[in-house]
Amino acid sequence: MTALIFDRDFDVKPGAAAQVSPLIRRVVADNPSPFTFKGTASFIVGRGQVAIIDPGPEDDAHLAALLDAVRGETVSHILVTHSHADHSPLTRKLQAATGAKTYGYGGIAAAQSGGLRLDASIDHDFVPDVTLRDGDVVEGQGFRLEALHTPGHMSNHMCFALPEEKALFAGDHVMAWATSVIAPPDGDMGQYFASLRKLLDREDDIYFPSHGPSKRDPLPLVRGYLAHRRMREAAILARVEQGARSVDDIVAAIYADVDPRLHGAAALSTRAHLDHLVEQGKLRETDGIFATA
Repeated sequence: MTALIFDRDFDVKPGAAAQVSPLIRRVVADNPSPFTFKGTASFIVGRGQVAIIDPGPEDDAHLAALLDAVRGETVSHILVTHSHADHSPLTRKLQAATGAKTYGYGGIAAAQSGGLRLDASIDHDFVPDVTLRDGDVVEGQGFRLEALHTPGHMSNHMCFALPEEKALFAGDHVMAWATSVIAPPDGDMGQYFASLRKLLDREDDIYFPSHGPSKRDPLPLVRGYLAHRRMREAAILARVEQGARSVDDIVAAIYADVDPRLHGAAALSTRAHLDHLVEQGKLRETDGIFATA
């Protein structure tokens, strides 16, 4: 089984544009939290005529930092990996300032689960000008980005590949610093497993996630993610077999050593695993009470 080893060595200055590859600059928003790590990264792709991936949260200081980073250049495309509140809200102001069209999988109609509001709450106002589907290509002057639909973290989650550098903008799908929260009803664990397996068929040299450091030779990390999720699902199934009946029972048992501030997110991912076990016929649910099938 591939071990899941995290990398939290990520020293960044919010608002500063860092050249992370010949074609890519990264600007991190000043929105650190237990869910966003040091903040949400926006990526600038190209030179002269550029694309911006994930404008970020509603933050005028971050908008100013992005516009300063592309001063004298033309923003031709704005791409969004998914419409969580730390990724897409600034799209509207960035579009107003640049006139660029927006690109993404589409908006989200589902309500936030359980009334729990995380940094990952949904931006229901985001609807792209151009709807992308798996395999679609966005081309600009000096860059070519390929869309990869990776539902699970959200149903509209997309990664974007930059073939010239064998790089993948991984959004929140795979990150080097922590696992991704899967929050029902829009987050779906079965889809997430499938989207992780989808990456195993690719030959990307480096991932640029939206939080934390980049990751070279990323496939061992993807395998580690899959192994971790399988292990977590097996542990949840075992707890139900031993008598645990609710999400709260399982979180208290499995996540006892996790920062209490993250227990809400753990409950959401636990619920997503339980739903997946029900879908597979391993468990049954009646009014929020789980039992073996």
